[in-house]
Amino acid sequence: MLATVLLLGLLLVATATDVLRHRIYNWTTYPGILAALCLNAAGAAVLAATDFEQPQLERYAGYVGPAESLIGLAACGFLMLLCYVMLKIGGGDVKLMAMVGAFLGPEDGIVAMLWTFVLGMCLALIVLIWRVGPLPLAARTFRQIVCTLRLGHFSPLSPDERRELQSPLFLAPCALAAVLLVRLPQWGLI
Repeated sequence: MLATVLLLGLLLVATATDVLRHRIYNWTTYPGILAALCLNAAGAAVLAATDFEQPQLERYAGYVGPAESLIGLAACGFLMLLCYVMLKIGGGDVKLMAMVGAFLGPEDGIVAMLWTFVLGMCLALIVLIWRVGPLPLAARTFRQIVCTLRLGHFSPLSPDERRELQSPLFLAPCALAAVLLVRLPQWGLI
């Protein structure tokens, strides 16, 4: 729980900077990654020095082990690096999800990352519908489908249409909600 509370605090800071300034700063992510690795190494030392069993330590401290922490960091970081190269997401988002992977380990880290993208997509869709309007958006979608079926290929959007469809994607608040979705059932709260 200690590691998860620290992770949630870091995600709250990242959420504030992401929403207010559209940036996730290195001073949030790099110390977070280092803290996750140190906490998991300290958990391994406590486990070796005492008679705690690993499930007890996992439940009360959020411990996943140093190897699991490194694997989570590498797995989430690598997958997000692919998204950075292919989908042009921000570099802060890459480091943020790598930090989440370092805290949660590979399994819960990847689950949290997937929830982050699902929640981010829902948020982006809500913002898009809010900005464009449901009826104009449905009419444009229908027109695009009809043109594609008649011409046999996708007709490109005009620059004005492209600009209108681009909405900012805030992954930090979505990551915060995703970590809560992953951790709350483990604590027996959901």
